[in-house]
Amino acid sequence: MKQLGFNFLLICSLFSVTYLSDAMGNYDVSKTRPNIVFIFSDDHATQAVSAYGHEISKIAQTPHIDHIADQGIRFDRCLVGNSICGPSRATILTGTHSHINKFYSNERTKFDGSQPTFPKILQTVDYQTALIGKWHLASDPTGFDHWEILPGQGSYYNPDFLTPNGKHREEGYVSELITDKAITWLEEERETEKPFLLMVQHKAPHRDWSPAPKYLDLFDDVMFPEPDTLFDDYEGRGSAARDQDMTIEKSMLLGSDLKVDAFYTNRYNRMNEEQIKIFQAAYLDENTFLKENQLSGDELVSWKYQRYLKDYLRCVKSVDDCVGEVWSWLEDHDLLNNTIFIYSSDQGFYLGEHGWFDKRFMYDESYRTPLVMSWPGVIEPGSVSKDLVSNLDFAQTFLEAAGATAHPRMQGESLFPILLGDSSIPWRDSHYYHYYEYPGWHMVYRHEGVYDGRYKLMHFYDIDEWEMYDCLHDPKEMRNCYHDITYMLVKERLHKELIRLREYYDVPPNEPKETKGKGLHYHSNERKARTGDRS
Repeated sequence: MKQLGFNFLLICSLFSVTYLSDAMGNYDVSKTRPNIVFIFSDDHATQAVSAYGHEISKIAQTPHIDHIADQGIRFDRCLVGNSICGPSRATILTGTHSHINKFYSNERTKFDGSQPTFPKILQTVDYQTALIGKWHLASDPTGFDHWEILPGQGSYYNPDFLTPNGKHREEGYVSELITDKAITWLEEERETEKPFLLMVQHKAPHRDWSPAPKYLDLFDDVMFPEPDTLFDDYEGRGSAARDQDMTIEKSMLLGSDLKVDAFYTNRYNRMNEEQIKIFQAAYLDENTFLKENQLSGDELVSWKYQRYLKDYLRCVKSVDDCVGEVWSWLEDHDLLNNTIFIYSSDQGFYLGEHGWFDKRFMYDESYRTPLVMSWPGVIEPGSVSKDLVSNLDFAQTFLEAAGATAHPRMQGESLFPILLGDSSIPWRDSHYYHYYEYPGWHMVYRHEGVYDGRYKLMHFYDIDEWEMYDCLHDPKEMRNCYHDITYMLVKERLHKELIRLREYYDVPPNEPKETKGKGLHYHSNERKARTGDRS
C-alpha cells in the first residue's frame, strides 16, 4: 500500500503539466507557473472564521478570509498531524510527520534546516522565495531568498525582527508590520521575471492576545454566546481531559492573559508611553467592575471568557485586514489571476469549549484547522471539500502546482484531485495523529489516534487509556464509547486502521513515560510565582 501511494505521487509529479492541460483546457503550468501566496496565522480556530458559519464568527466576521473561500475552495476537514505550533510548521515545510522531520515539540527540539523542504525544491525550479513573520522553529530559515522573522514567539508591540544581518526592533503593531513588510517585498524586492513563493506568517492570535490599538474597543458592546461545554465536568471522558492545565478557570491568568493588572512586564516594558496609556485605558472600566464586584466561581469564569474571546477576536481582525491588503495589492498589480492564494493556521484552538483555551488534543476544535484557497481559472469559485485533508499535504500541492517533483520522503498527497473536482482519483479515508509534548505547557498527555470522518480512536499511551467517539452522534465529543459493546466492530476496525497507518508512515514504537510526580499546572504555577499573577 505504501509503495503504491508513493508511486501515485511520483506519477502525479512527473505528469503534472499534462494533467493540468487536459483538466483545465488552455492552462499550462509549464508556460505560466503560478505564484504562491501563503498567509499563515497562529492558533486561529475555525470557530473564528466566518466562512465556517460558527455562532461566534457571525458576530466577529472575517470578510477577507471569507473572500478567498468565495473565490475558491473551503476545506471543512483540514486536519493537523500534531496540534502544536512548531511541529505543525515543520510538517508543512517538509511534508512529513513529526517522527520523520524530528521536530516533535516546541520546547525540546530544533528544526534541522538541512532536510528537504518545499521552498528549497521551489528554488531549484527558479522560484523566488520569501518568508516574513513568525518562524518558531529555533533555527534560522533555509530555502528562502529573503527572510525576516520574529525571534521565538515574537511580541505584539514594537517587536524585534531577525534577518541574516542581525536583529533590530521596530515600533508598531506586529500584524501590521508583517503585512507592510510583505507588501514592501512584493513592491521592491520581487524579481518580476520569476514566479514567487511568499509566506506571510502571523503571530496573532497567539496567547496573550494583545490587540492593535485601533481595535482595543472592538466588541465592547457585545456579549458573545458561551459554549455549551464551558463548564464541562469531563464526566464520560478519561484522565487526559481532567488532568490538563488549560482551563479558563484555573490556567488563564488575570494579569498576563487578561490585562487586569500590569504584571506582564515583557508587554509593558516594550511599549512606549502613548501605547501604554491607550492600552490601559481600554481595559479600565471592565477591570474596575471586576475588582469592585469581587467576582468568583462561575461568574468569574464567564467574565474571563468574555475578556479572552474579545481580545482573541480583536487580534483576528488584524490578521483578516492583512489578508485583504495583500489580496488587494495582487489584484491592483494584475498578479491575482496567476496566483494560488492560501490562508490557514498551524492548528485549531479552544474558544471556551470544554472550559479550555489552547490546543494539543485530538478533539475537534484543536485537531481541525482553517484552510481556504483560491486559484483563478483552476478552482471553481465557492467550492467546498469535506475530504480528509491535512497540513501534511501542503508541500506536495505547492510543488505540483510549480511543476516540481516532490521529494521521495514526503508523506502527504497533492490536493490537485480535490482542487480540480476530479472524484475519479481515490482520496484517503482515514487520518493519523500524534502529539508528543509531555510534560510541558498545558500538561496534555501524549497520544496518537486515527479518524475516519465519523469515528475517532485515541490512545493516551503514557497512562494506557483509550478513547473513542462517534462524531456524528456526539460531535462535541462528550461520551467515550470505547467500552460500549454496541461499537465493538467499529473499535476493532479502527484498531486495525491505526496499525496500518503506523506501518504506512513508519511510526516507531511508543515508549511510555512515567507521569506520576510531574504535577499539574506545570507552567501556570511557575508563571504565577515569577510575576505575582493570579488565575
